[in-house]
Amino acid sequence: MAVTVRLMATMVALLGIISFIIGVIAENKKPAAGTPIQGKDVVICKYPSDPTVVLGYLSAAFLIATTVVGYFSLFYPYKGQSVPQGALFRSTGFVVFFNIAILTAGLAGALLLWPTITEQLHLSRNVHRNLNTDCPTAKTGLLGGGAFLSLDSSLLWLVALMLADNAREDYLEENEKDRVGHEAAKGTV
Repeated sequence: MAVTVRLMATMVALLGIISFIIGVIAENKKPAAGTPIQGKDVVICKYPSDPTVVLGYLSAAFLIATTVVGYFSLFYPYKGQSVPQGALFRSTGFVVFFNIAILTAGLAGALLLWPTITEQLHLSRNVHRNLNTDCPTAKTGLLGGGAFLSLDSSLLWLVALMLADNAREDYLEENEKDRVGHEAAKGTV
């Protein structure tokens, strides 16, 4: 099966939706706090078993996958016809959506990884010398926000892909006209 713009768009959308769903589930499964257990001059935080860390990393992995597929889908030589990157970047709309998609993907990655890494640190470093600790967890809402930005990034890659396809068609059409005009000029000389 040949790689088409439609296939790449489907892959970008599917990966973005999966990242979104996993991120929202990770946010909903995150415990509010741990249970402090008093020890001798220490407090040990006992946290309930939850899949937040694994789901957070999975959501980030799917975000990376949608970003990589989205990026490469823009410059892939569909139907064996390669188009210079300069031709794509002549389109102002493409440049705008390309840059916004990259920035949104980076922000989504930060919002997914920050609470995931923080939660992992809370789980692994659960012995505290401060006897007044309340056994915190990662900030609430960041994973959900990262999940929504992941979906937004996926949609922006789709818009950039549509604009790249339009710029690709314009470039190929101009080249065909130039080739026909050049051949016609040679024939009359």
